[in-house]
Amino acid sequence: MSENIQKSYQELVELKFQLYNSLFLTLPLDAIEQTGLLLPLLQEACSSGLEKEKSPEQIITDFFQEHKSHFTEEEQITFLFKVIQYVERQIVLIDALEEAAYNKIHRISDSDSWSRISNKVKRRRMEEQAEQVMKSFGVRVVLTAHPTQFYPGAVLAIASDLKTSIENGDVALSRDLLQQLGKTAFYKKQKPTAYSEALSLMWYLSNVFYPAVGELMDKIEQDFPQEEGQENQLVKLGFWPGGDRDGNPFVKVDTTLKVAEKLRFNIIACYSQDIKELKRRLSFKVISDILEQLDTDFINELTGKSNSSKLNINYLIERINEIERLLIKDHQSLFLGKLQNFKRKVKSFGFYFASIDIRQDSRMIGKAFLALVEQNPELLPSNWEQLSTELQLDFLLSPKESIQWKPLEDDVLQDTLESFGVIQKIQEKNGEAGAHRYIISNCRGSLDIAKVKALAHWCAWGNQKLSVDIAPLFETVDDLSGAGESMQEIYQNKNYQIHLEQRKMQQTVMLGFSDGTKDGGYLTANWSILKAKEQMTAVSRKNQVEVLFFDGRGGPPARGGGNAHMFYSAMGKQVESQQIQMTVQGQTISSHYGIKEAAVHNLSHLLTAGIENNLFNKASAELNQEQRSLMEKLSESSFEKYEALKQDPLFIPFLEERSTLKYYGMANIGSRPSKRGKSEGLVFEDLRAIPFVGAWSQLKQNVPGFYGLGTALEQENDRDQLTACKQLYQESIFFKALISNSMQSMSKTNFALTAYMKDDPKFGSFWTMIYNEYLLTKKLVLEISGQHELLEDNARSRKSIQLREKVVLPLLSIQQYALIQIQKIKEGNNSPFVKEYEKMVMRSLFGNINASRNSV
Repeated sequence: MSENIQKSYQELVELKFQLYNSLFLTLPLDAIEQTGLLLPLLQEACSSGLEKEKSPEQIITDFFQEHKSHFTEEEQITFLFKVIQYVERQIVLIDALEEAAYNKIHRISDSDSWSRISNKVKRRRMEEQAEQVMKSFGVRVVLTAHPTQFYPGAVLAIASDLKTSIENGDVALSRDLLQQLGKTAFYKKQKPTAYSEALSLMWYLSNVFYPAVGELMDKIEQDFPQEEGQENQLVKLGFWPGGDRDGNPFVKVDTTLKVAEKLRFNIIACYSQDIKELKRRLSFKVISDILEQLDTDFINELTGKSNSSKLNINYLIERINEIERLLIKDHQSLFLGKLQNFKRKVKSFGFYFASIDIRQDSRMIGKAFLALVEQNPELLPSNWEQLSTELQLDFLLSPKESIQWKPLEDDVLQDTLESFGVIQKIQEKNGEAGAHRYIISNCRGSLDIAKVKALAHWCAWGNQKLSVDIAPLFETVDDLSGAGESMQEIYQNKNYQIHLEQRKMQQTVMLGFSDGTKDGGYLTANWSILKAKEQMTAVSRKNQVEVLFFDGRGGPPARGGGNAHMFYSAMGKQVESQQIQMTVQGQTISSHYGIKEAAVHNLSHLLTAGIENNLFNKASAELNQEQRSLMEKLSESSFEKYEALKQDPLFIPFLEERSTLKYYGMANIGSRPSKRGKSEGLVFEDLRAIPFVGAWSQLKQNVPGFYGLGTALEQENDRDQLTACKQLYQESIFFKALISNSMQSMSKTNFALTAYMKDDPKFGSFWTMIYNEYLLTKKLVLEISGQHELLEDNARSRKSIQLREKVVLPLLSIQQYALIQIQKIKEGNNSPFVKEYEKMVMRSLFGNINASRNSV
């Protein structure tokens, strides 16, 4: 199978890339002479130069000396910017080629996960059990606006058309589209607003998720018909842009309301299009009148011509049911399938399309709480500080009346208080599912949960039933280790038990892979999250609560990305798995959900992983005591090694002086600042995971994806326990997924790019320490997996990474060249082009990240 995939990739992507790229490089796009024709020469110069241990500076200097010796420094800079522009567009071409060949290189016909699980259920005659599972199981994919990919809307549209032209073999059109791509701007002159980020992601909702979920639900219905009136949704969508306030002072209540309104508008636009299609087929008496009225209702709301109060989910389902009865009774069920497809989409998306989550950092919530109490001292008992945690919880969770408060001077604190009322407004217009979760970032324990509940009542709900799920987000290693105890503490409170009874005895808990990895390193973060899930599952089951785990998974494996299906398949019976909920962002959205075929395929994988966990016992998903002991030792050793790196006095200076870290904040890539705090200096705790992981990725060192793993394995080897590690790899899906995802990170390293740093008087030993850990990790990971090269068992990812890394090499070399020039200027080398070199770093940063969509 692996050989077939490799052959398919070579024929459908690599060879076609050579063809289309040869067309692209000859297009008259640049003002600098023959940039496109010189790009292959530069690519070869970078590859051979790094093999000869030349620095990027020497490679670029030698290239100009050989090919353009007459260029001034200004002309060299202009030429390098043109190279960046070409490479950016080469990456789009690879994206389009992979999407055009998606079904074949992913071998969809051979790996249809839904058909596989359906057949397995039928062979074992477990249809009834499967139907019971699907009454409560569901997948929730939550789109976030985190800046991990930067294609403007115009570029996405061209890429979509390019994919279609490649599928159709229309070379002439493809050439024109490549030329259009070359003339279309990739770079944003201004930072996007939170609202514009939301609009960008809504394109995926309307054009990909809407048809994909409909198609998937049709497949499921064929095998396991859903009972009429069944409330459970197998697939749900969530949405963070416009609701995520954590560290983003630009998200305000008006932003949230605008996003909610636009989500409603977009889903109605989708429904309106489907109604028009139904009108073409269901042209029968009475039915056509009902459809005409629905069409009018939709158009009136879209154009703002009528009050939409009657246009709600109950009204729409009643009309659909009426048409369904008439079709069956009077028209021999003609085109019934089309109507039922529409009905399933309506049940999946309601009038909200995707649920907006409100998220805020616990420290900001705490400040807003204190500000409100300072203004209204009577809210708390006079001896508040002397009360035990138990008594404070009891007071905060007891019934509350709504209050009036004067506007706060701090805009963020004022917005934090007002955000509770926004949830109510969205629910009134879009239904409760439109916004029903408040996520507490950096949650420290039960008091943070209680403060949110108290604020919700004081600021919005008063003594009414709270129609919001309060979801703590545990991120650091310490918070993860205490998560079970925190939940036990809150569950024991009688008033909170009443709240849970009103929320179907379900408690959502979010777990942060990104900050967990930043805090504790790759291996320890993954192990800590699994243990936290097990602890909270045990505590929740003891209290008759169903815990719903929501995983904050980023794009690359270093932020919880990687193979999601394998990750969820690794959850044993000690982890509650009635729901699979995860964030998707940047590369994950474009690679897993960028086209309908990919969305159906990957949503099917998530569904089957969860359903299998609930139906079947898998020994490979369970860890025995001996295996747990081994994992604990590996985690301790890995954490010690990673913590030593973090505590190294050169750790922060290395990132500040030798990486692209600060350029994330300077670039126009997202509405959210690159760090939480307002301190002028770099404080590790305030640093966001995206620029932290991204900086290591730009260096091609990918430290958060492997560092400490090699040392942990070596220490087990010293104890003659490497055989046990090999056995763990063979027997545990969890450990195999952990190793596989780390391999993915290491496959995208290139230490030759920064090898010049080994002679740096300040950072030489620091660079060497990281490189040695990489070599050790690679050696031992290959040994325990029995593979001869990284990702030997995943030909598709391996080939994609190799192609992309080859194409992006000139861009990376240019970035390092620019960083070296900036450093020289800081050290006293006079140059009038420092801003140009800084811009060069930022532009190359975009292209490198866009190239990394195979991180997932």
